Amino acid sequence: MHLELHLISKAYGGIILFEDFSIGFDEGKITCILGPSGCGKTTLLNIIGGIIPPDSGSVIGFVNQRISYIFQDPRLLPWKTVRENIGFVLSQDLPAAERNSITDRFIRLVELEDFADYYPAKLSGGMRQRVSIARAFAFPSEVILMDEPLKGLDIKLKLNLIRTFSRIWETDRRTVIFVTHDVEESLLLSNEILVMSRPPVQILAKQKVEIAVPDRSLNSTHLAGIKNQLIKVLEFR
Repeated sequence: MHLELHLISKAYGGIILFEDFSIGFDEGKITCILGPSGCGKTTLLNIIGGIIPPDSGSVIGFVNQRISYIFQDPRLLPWKTVRENIGFVLSQDLPAAERNSITDRFIRLVELEDFADYYPAKLSGGMRQRVSIARAFAFPSEVILMDEPLKGLDIKLKLNLIRTFSRIWETDRRTVIFVTHDVEESLLLSNEILVMSRPPVQILAKQKVEIAVPDRSLNSTHLAGIKNQLIKVLEFR
C-alpha cells in the first residue's frame, strides 16, 4: 500500500511548518524522522494519525489504517495491571481465552511475566515503557507511530527498549514511523532515516541502514560513518 503525505501545508499562528511538503513511507519498515526540536515532527505524526488535518494537501494510504501510538510518557491506566493495560486494547468480541492468550504472548515478549499483575505505580520507568510497547503491538494495527519514546532515558535502558521493540517487530513487521532528535536512536532502530530541516520543513537527507537491528552497535565503523554524515546535515539545517 502506498503511504504518503502529498503536498501538505500546515501553519500555526503565522508560522509555516509545512508548505507543499511531500513524504512517503515504506510499508512494513521502520522509518525514522530525525530533526531538531520544534521542526514539526510531532505535528507530522498527528497529521498521519488523523488527530489534526493539514491545511491543504492529501494524506494517502493512512485514512483506513488502524494506528497504535507509543509516546514518551507510557500513558498506562493507573488502575489497571500490566495484564489489564495490554488486554484493554483488544476487542471485547474476542473470546476471553483468545484475549488472554494474546495478552500473555506480549507479556512474554517484553519479559514481564513476573510483573503481569503489578500496577504501573509499582513498575520502573523502563518496565512501564515495555508495557506500552506490548500494548501497541497487541492492538491489531497496521501502523505504529512513536513520538520520542526513548527521550530522557539513560543509554542502558534505551538499548534495552530498542532490543525489546526490535525483537517484537521482527515477529510482526508493522509499518513504524518513529520521530526523534537523537541521531544514535535513529541509527539503532530504523531501516530508513529522513532528516527534516527547520520550518518550513524540507527533507535534507535520506539514509538507509541495511544492518539487521540486533546486529547494530554504536561502535560499528559503518554506523559511525553514517552518524557523522547525519550530524553534518543537521549542523547545516
